[in-house]
Amino acid sequence: MAIDEGLVELLREDLTSEADLGQLSEKRMFGGLCFMLNGHMLCGVHKNGGMFRVGKELEPEALATEGSRRMDFTSRPMPGFIDVSDDLMADDARRLKLLDLAKTYVGAMAPK
Repeated sequence: MAIDEGLVELLREDLTSEADLGQLSEKRMFGGLCFMLNGHMLCGVHKNGGMFRVGKELEPEALATEGSRRMDFTSRPMPGFIDVSDDLMADDARRLKLLDLAKTYVGAMAPK
């Protein structure tokens, strides 16, 4: 499954400070590429857009962002995970808003 390498590069640029600190890694999963923060899935890119792990408490705020919806790759909702369109991924303001929510949630987790 092909993913948009341009969207991958946008996330890499957005995550430069975490990568500089050695807290960031990349892993192939969900048919795309995910970015891991301290061993926990943070965000990623898949064939039709992207995803962010915002947790259940921040999910309503994330879903209020145009172009986002609950993630259901397995035909079952995945609480705390947000699926987003490629249009949202290409929009700096919306992408960074969801990335900040994901960093708030995942950043509070103990490193693996």
